[in-house]
Amino acid sequence: MYRFKVILAGDKNVGKSSLISRFCDNSFDEHMKETIGVAFKRKKVIVIDRDRETTLGLNIWDFGGEEKYRKLFPSYAYGANAALLLFDTTNEKSLHGLANWVKIIEDNCTPNVVKLLIATKIDLKEKREVSTKKAKEYCNNYNWCKEIIKTSSKTGEYVEDTFLTLAKKLLKRNLQKCKDCGTFFSIKLKFCSFCGEKIKMDVSPI
Repeated sequence: MYRFKVILAGDKNVGKSSLISRFCDNSFDEHMKETIGVAFKRKKVIVIDRDRETTLGLNIWDFGGEEKYRKLFPSYAYGANAALLLFDTTNEKSLHGLANWVKIIEDNCTPNVVKLLIATKIDLKEKREVSTKKAKEYCNNYNWCKEIIKTSSKTGEYVEDTFLTLAKKLLKRNLQKCKDCGTFFSIKLKFCSFCGEKIKMDVSPI
């Protein structure tokens, strides 16, 4: 099983802990306490490609969004393979707060880090302050993410899809598929670590 380090970033109360809780434990607490410092969860994700299953292990790190915890973020973000950038659709300020988080991620994560932009609390339509158009316009200025994934941890809407999308992108960025045995192996290797077949010109990333 391939393991990847995933970090969640975003301002206080954007719903980072709720997203992890819904994904890892299928639970939601309306009155969840804010994260103090750092929290950690593990979860397996199975990606199916042409009837072959590949299991990824996600080591997920959640950081408190308060300013006093932000100094911890660079050291924990170091070497991360993926980052979920969260903003609260009911709080426009949380969208503009993404700039600081992205800089830390780009300075400390792996060069090919997968970044996904996550809009949270889409069930609270009557309180919405950030439209999809406004979010795209803001983020396009920084050339971050072309796609915004809308989620609701309360209803579970698109939460599983978020992490499945993340897993597929991690596969594409970090693994390649052997044309001979059909298994995935590191893009850094010059031969398949399962069957030993040398990489040929027609072996390509998924």
